[in-house]
Formats: sequence, C-alpha cells, structure tokens
Amino acid sequence: MIRVVVVRDEGYFGVPVRAFLETEPDMHYVDTLPIGADLAQRAAQLWPAVVVIDTQYMVSQVLPIADEMHTAIPSCSMLLLCDPSKRGMLPPRRWNGGLNFLVKDSSPAMLADAVRRLARGERVVSPMLQAASLNTDRGLSTRELEVLGLAAEGESVKEIAGRLYLSGGTVRNYLSAIISKTGARNRLDAIRIARKEGWLR
Repeated sequence: MIRVVVVRDEGYFGVPVRAFLETEPDMHYVDTLPIGADLAQRAAQLWPAVVVIDTQYMVSQVLPIADEMHTAIPSCSMLLLCDPSKRGMLPPRRWNGGLNFLVKDSSPAMLADAVRRLARGERVVSPMLQAASLNTDRGLSTRELEVLGLAAEGESVKEIAGRLYLSGGTVRNYLSAIISKTGARNRLDAIRIARKEGWLR
C-alpha cells in the first residue's frame, strides 16, 4: 500500500485529494497536516511514501518546507499541486530538488498515476507547468527565491542561513544579487517587487 499524507495551509480547502485516493485499492490516505513549524517532524511520524502538498503558498515559499521534509523523510516523494493561472505557482527552471509538480485541476486518474510513479521513484512534472515555466523570465535562481521567501517572512540573515544550511556571508551574497537583479533599493524593496511580480505571496 502507498501511504499518502496531504499537507495544506490551515483554513484552505482545495483539491479533494482524500476522496480521489481513497478509491484506489493500492493507496492508503493517512492524514492531512496543516503547514506549521513542526510539519516535517509530524509528517515523519506517519511514514508516508508520498506527500501531496495542496496550498495557496507560492512555490518559492514551499521550497524551504520541501527541503525540511526531505531532510526529515529522505525516502518520501513530494508532489505540489499548482495553479498555472496564478503567478508564483510555476516550477523553478533551475531547481533539481525532490519536489514534483502537478496541475491542481488534474483528474483523479492523473493524480493517482502521479502518486504511483512517485512511489516507484520517478519524477513528475506536468508538461503544462513545465512549458509555462520555460516561457517565464524571472531572472532569480531557485536558491535566491528561497532566500527571498524567508526574508519576506521576517527571518534574519542568521536564521535564513540556519534554515538553508548556508553561511551568513553566502546569504548576504544572495540578498545582494537579488537586490541587483530586481533593481531594488534594498531588501525590503526587493521583497515588494517580488510580491508585485507574483514570485512571493
């Protein structure tokens, strides 16, 4: 049986993942967990083979969460359900992490197929999302988006460094590059620009 855990931001009711998967004889829906500070530890206790993330968060905000989940549950695959009509919800072009991407309005059969493929160790990226991602020119690397997403949440350089396993100097270099690439005056202005462009929530 493929053990599946669903992750959502609190108060958000999106894709009926549980209803889709409970009809599949080879899948076991385990639980739905809200996004929070101890999410990775809570998810690890449930031993999922696949985690389906259905959220309104931007992809740049999900990346640090995915990194923490991957550290806590290295054998688990993660699938992010994306809405390509919303800005900031496309797969990063230069990210080689363990996060996989499927369109939110995919059919139950497509979702089940994606879960099975992930359980077999395959990668899943919806062709629609991949094409849309290649047609954007954001200029910021995935790591820069991760750093900026944490900075937008009020994290200090030291805290960002700890979350992403980087040195403080490296984080400052990323922030400088972000400011330069966005044409911002400072970090706060870069966050404002990123939100306006839809890169951050």
